Amino acid sequence: MSAVSDPPPVAHHHPSKESLRERLPTFPWDKLEPYKKTAAAHPDGIVDLSVGTPVDPVPELIQKALIAAADSPGYPTVWGTPELRDAITGWVERRLGAKNVTHRHVLPIVGSKELVAWLPTQLGLGPGDKVAHPRLAYPTYEVGARLARADHVVYDDPTDLDPTNLKLLWLNSPSNPTGKVLSKEDLTRIVAWAREHGVLIFSDECYLELGWEADPVSVLHPDVNGGSYDGIVSVHSLSKRSNLAGYRAAFLAGDPAVLGPLREIRKHGGMMTSAPTQAAVVAALGDDAHVREQRERYASRRAALREALLNHGFRIEHSEASLYLWATRDESCWDTVAHLAERGILVAPGDFYGPAGEKFVRVALTATDERVRAAVVRLAE
Repeated sequence: MSAVSDPPPVAHHHPSKESLRERLPTFPWDKLEPYKKTAAAHPDGIVDLSVGTPVDPVPELIQKALIAAADSPGYPTVWGTPELRDAITGWVERRLGAKNVTHRHVLPIVGSKELVAWLPTQLGLGPGDKVAHPRLAYPTYEVGARLARADHVVYDDPTDLDPTNLKLLWLNSPSNPTGKVLSKEDLTRIVAWAREHGVLIFSDECYLELGWEADPVSVLHPDVNGGSYDGIVSVHSLSKRSNLAGYRAAFLAGDPAVLGPLREIRKHGGMMTSAPTQAAVVAALGDDAHVREQRERYASRRAALREALLNHGFRIEHSEASLYLWATRDESCWDTVAHLAERGILVAPGDFYGPAGEKFVRVALTATDERVRAAVVRLAE
């Protein structure tokens, strides 16, 4: 009797670290490090206009609310306190002109970036499904599609997309990085198209409070959606309007048929906003004065930087809203980054946001008045 040969080894498919890493693009900010070193060597120090991170103080009434809620030993809920839901529904109606918003129409999230990165996965999307985002966009929309192993497609006008297998359409108005704003007419047309084809819209409106030469409109406005929230959800953040990037405070508002299942999935995933943060958000959404003050700070920095860049030979496109100036010298964005780094100014290269940005840089307004003045002086030299 012949010896029985050993069975073939069982192939164990461990998801290797490489396989997950291979699905993701290079973390773009790492590429900026050498230029950051150059800029930091400037005798008067770096003016960092690359990452749009708030630098002004957290408003005192928000800090006080956080401190008052510091004794929070129990678990918070994913849906948030009734007070938080009241604050969100009240703000959405008062500020966005939305009508008939109930607690079922809102959901707190742990800052908007985690939502953008994990939404396709939480919606159950996967291979063969398509996620669409603007041609020039925040890189995390693409990351979210890749994490879910879904396909990602880009657009200039979403209504030109092939709706076959298109499961999620990201809008971003005001845009990061360009500051472009979609008009009420454009939004209305896009919402109608998406509904006709059964495409779910998530509208990233994080910069809505920062309109300069335009008055941004939400997809939640009845003129846009005809008084129905079917198939639409808007994403809002307190990071920029209230200097709360460090708190991770944001929320969704829109279709309860989308938010209900999402809430259940997020319960399983433990995606809870901390209780002190929830209390801080209630205070932040209940006060418009600090938002006006912050807007004024950004408006004056924007005016100073804009004039300095134009005088230095830059052209600025769009930038009618948001926290950035989308600027070009009609050369490779990396040449522009190097040129400004020699002057101690660090900006973000436009190709971080897609190949269409290869000749632009994104200049953030998020530096102190003193640092902005330093940049203006250096650009004039």
